[in-house]
Amino acid sequence: MPDFGLVVLAAGRGTRFGPAPKLLACLDGEPLVRRAAQAALASRLGPVAVVLGAHAPAVRAALDGLALTFIENPAHAEGLSTSLRAGLAALPERDPVLVLLGDMPRVEARHLRALADAYSEGDAAVVPVHAGQRGNPVLLDRRRLAADLATLGGDRGAGRLLARRSDVREVPLDAAVLADVDTPAALASLA
Repeated sequence: MPDFGLVVLAAGRGTRFGPAPKLLACLDGEPLVRRAAQAALASRLGPVAVVLGAHAPAVRAALDGLALTFIENPAHAEGLSTSLRAGLAALPERDPVLVLLGDMPRVEARHLRALADAYSEGDAAVVPVHAGQRGNPVLLDRRRLAADLATLGGDRGAGRLLARRSDVREVPLDAAVLADVDTPAALASLA
């Protein structure tokens, strides 16, 4: 099995959630971002880096005591693409890399291991699918995707570039891979 890296994207402002930082909102007594980081660590697939930005001190404090590497993204206001690039650059010797979103609290280590188990050398990416819809987290083979990843800009992740490729493996998983938290109502629906 290859030596994986894991990146948790936690730099966004989360403005749709309201004035309070959404990644610090709790589900089952734990901040959303801590749940994501713990899932990454529990997978035991490799080192975990967390990309920080808008609420860096508070997010770092919520992750206190976990064996993580922190990366500050000074360009976080320019969108998700800058955080993705910062996270991938933080793990230069790791390929492939699993990319998790800090606002998906139902993603567990088993989801990450399923993506890693499905990966083979010919894949540019491995993505979870539920009810015909692609979700997150995603596994990216940076060597195969280097040129495409260099074109990312703004508030976009890798989803659109992966949609154009034929070398993306889809793995059927449960609804957790679609359950992100953008609003207080979305959080309440997961409780």
